[in-house]
Amino acid sequence: MNWWVVRMIKTLKRSFAVAKKDMLIFYLKGPVIIMGLVFPFFLFLAFLIGRHLSGEQLFVGLTAMTAFFTSTAVGPTIIPWECRGRTFERLVASPVSLTAILLGDLQASFYFGLAITFTIALPSLAYLSIHPSFGIFLLSTLLAVLSFSAMTVLMSSYPPTDIPADVMMLSSLVKFSLLFISGIFVPLRSLPPYGRWISLLSPLTYYVDALRHALGGGYLPLPIDFIMLAFFGLAFFFVGSTIHGRVLERRFT
Repeated sequence: MNWWVVRMIKTLKRSFAVAKKDMLIFYLKGPVIIMGLVFPFFLFLAFLIGRHLSGEQLFVGLTAMTAFFTSTAVGPTIIPWECRGRTFERLVASPVSLTAILLGDLQASFYFGLAITFTIALPSLAYLSIHPSFGIFLLSTLLAVLSFSAMTVLMSSYPPTDIPADVMMLSSLVKFSLLFISGIFVPLRSLPPYGRWISLLSPLTYYVDALRHALGGGYLPLPIDFIMLAFFGLAFFFVGSTIHGRVLERRFT
């Protein structure tokens, strides 16, 4: 047991070193700024303009879209950029496991998403004069950003390419599909039965519902929202890590 704990601590330390490297190099890349900051802003304007929405609806839409897009902006392109610069080979050859590398990439996405989400969500609470259950808001945001960050590990796993645009095109298709079935634009209770079943395939659905619980609403049981966010995060990371391991050699050919 002590050996396992020591190994986990070493893995986390090495993954944090990878995360620091990612933060210094990739946070200011053009695609990260566009997909993580600029694009969610204009998408929210499209969501807002011409609609008579309450402060609660505005807060849920703004916070959910910010968390989703910022958390998934960094991770998908890190490994393709690393492969193109031939730095991924050196990283894999170093005494750092693939799991630690992927955990580092996950952390880079997590810190970026969390910082931007709180920077935007907390002032909007004061501006809109909204007083949510802060415990539900905090826990759901932490779980959601972690789950969305884990999703980037899966997004970057295939195809094994060194062209960031290829991964970004695939990840954009996935993100928009999940966004439009998540209940942001149409609440779950207003969807037809088949629409509600489809919406359950999106992890964003559970975050949106948890935010509505924080404001006194919500459709699904709150524990289900938390459990499903955690489940999606673990599943994304496990499946993504498995695929990365299988295609690792193909990245160097």
